[in-house]
Amino acid sequence: MFVFEKLKQSDHRLQALAITVFVGLLLLLGRLWHLQIISAKTYREFLENQTFRTVRIPAVRGKILDRNQIPLADNRPTYNLNLYLEELQPQFYFEYTNSIKPAFTNQNPNVHLTRKTISDLERQARYSAVSNLLFTVSQSLDHPKLLIEKRFHQHYDQKRSLPLTLLEDLSFEEAARLLEPGSLDSSVDIEVEPIRVYPHGTTASHLIGHLRRERQQDESEEFNYRFWVPGYEGVKGIELAFDRELRGRPGVKTVLVNSKQYRESEELLEPPVSGKNVVLTIDVEIQQAAEEALRNNGADSRGAIVVMHCQTGDIIALASAPGFDPNKFVQGFTLEEWANARMNDPEIKPMVNRAAYGEYLPGSVFKIVVGLASLQDGLDPEENFYSTGRFHLNSRSSWGDTAKAGNFNFRTAFAFSSNPYFQRNGLEVGPRKIIAMARQLGLGSPTGLTRGQEAGGYLPNDKDLKKSDGGQWMDGDTANLSIGQGDITVTPVQMAVLTAAVANGGKVLKPRLVISVQSQNTDETESPVLFPAPVVAHQLDVHPDHLATVRDAMLADVHFYDKSRGRWGTGRSAYIPNYQVCGKTGTAQKYVKSTKYLITWFVSFAPYENPEYAVVAVVEGGNGGGTTCAPMARAVYQAILKKEHKRAG
Repeated sequence: MFVFEKLKQSDHRLQALAITVFVGLLLLLGRLWHLQIISAKTYREFLENQTFRTVRIPAVRGKILDRNQIPLADNRPTYNLNLYLEELQPQFYFEYTNSIKPAFTNQNPNVHLTRKTISDLERQARYSAVSNLLFTVSQSLDHPKLLIEKRFHQHYDQKRSLPLTLLEDLSFEEAARLLEPGSLDSSVDIEVEPIRVYPHGTTASHLIGHLRRERQQDESEEFNYRFWVPGYEGVKGIELAFDRELRGRPGVKTVLVNSKQYRESEELLEPPVSGKNVVLTIDVEIQQAAEEALRNNGADSRGAIVVMHCQTGDIIALASAPGFDPNKFVQGFTLEEWANARMNDPEIKPMVNRAAYGEYLPGSVFKIVVGLASLQDGLDPEENFYSTGRFHLNSRSSWGDTAKAGNFNFRTAFAFSSNPYFQRNGLEVGPRKIIAMARQLGLGSPTGLTRGQEAGGYLPNDKDLKKSDGGQWMDGDTANLSIGQGDITVTPVQMAVLTAAVANGGKVLKPRLVISVQSQNTDETESPVLFPAPVVAHQLDVHPDHLATVRDAMLADVHFYDKSRGRWGTGRSAYIPNYQVCGKTGTAQKYVKSTKYLITWFVSFAPYENPEYAVVAVVEGGNGGGTTCAPMARAVYQAILKKEHKRAG
């Protein structure tokens, strides 16, 4: 009442204040009425149309390290320019009203703007706005880039609430330039992501393998993602065999989107957990020396070198030629690069790991097996056998011999690789005992090198003695088998296991390629998973004296000089002063479409008194085991000695 009495008085200032307050109250009540009554339906629909989208966040992939913790597969930061579409809505509207729509109405003055026409024009305006933005930004980096229209529309229609990547894998300098004040629109930002990198290029490419973008969600993942952002998955090699350990566990975030499918906010529900590191037995320096030895045989050299520790089974090098650059499977090939690498060449086959998958005729290196079988069967290694320089099975079947005519005992027949000597003894001992000895030494089945990524070679069944084509086994087949020809194939890894078993006194070792799987985070208390060595698959049922006889013969192959013949052993090219390399050369003949080419071998171990390393080299189309492969083994041993000298000094 007091207020109204005062208002009746002639106090104009008080009356004006009262009227202002009264009008303000009316406006406030009106706004509340509008929100509660008129706009209630609109806000209910808006809230109902707001939804959450679960988004998968790939984890940082684990590293692949050599035995000295040198990265063979690593991750580096990559800088991407991302566009947030919800921030660009004013530009979309401006482009539509000031450019796209006026241009259309000027060109089509009599056309009525239907809902579909407006939608198409808005679609064109969005593309135009983003395309102009990309061109401006990329031009500032001196390499203008155009926006792919189909890709943009696809992202807008399906993943509008996620950022659109405009520029990928920017250099640090380019990213720094864009981050300078005033360089970037508020709708774009630089994001750092890890990308796989192989710092040594083609080194150990077959062993490491390569990656590709994930094609489907792993069934073991807990969330059913609305937006499944792919990471990478292993395709071959260690990247495949230990893919689950390397990949880690993806994270998940939720994105709140509005009725227009634009992002409103986001929240990280579960951070990604980085993958684990895989530590290999490989020594990158020895690996590179082996690969260089293969390359020195020629640009198109096709072959493999395996270096294995005779006492532990550790694979020190696993080289295959030709190789490939695994970085290209992350970065992408150009058509020219794919063609130059001859990736689909049926003869070169750069993607085949010849060390583990190459199945070859063994040639004379198989005489190690025949020799052991013969010695076990009672062969006197000192007994002389006269060879005419040719082995005659019957009037229709005979074999030549590079060792020429003369008297041979076990040592000289081995050193000069006399075919008749081993064919005669192979026929006497019989194919079943030869095949049984080969199986003891690990031939005919995979060695267990990696999970399902090696071939097993081929040996005949020693029970029914049928050939691979089902034909009946004949004496001629035994004569062929005795010199590593005919119905038999072996892999370089198998021959490394075989050679190491002879060198170490009869322990057939399971080759070890992985030392451990361990966390990337050194602060974690989780213990690494260790792969112990040596693992002895079995002990050879062979008398130690017979193994010693074969080792002595392998020493003679490299170090023996026969004055009467005026010749060195066939493996002389592997000779290193003051270092006793023991070996066996081999040359097999293979026919492809009636064309003959050679498969050349050199299997070896060193040093003689205390064997540490087995080195096996094979080349497709070489000149001979002694001339092509023995020098490769020598180069690898020299690299080993150099490294040991450096370590000791």
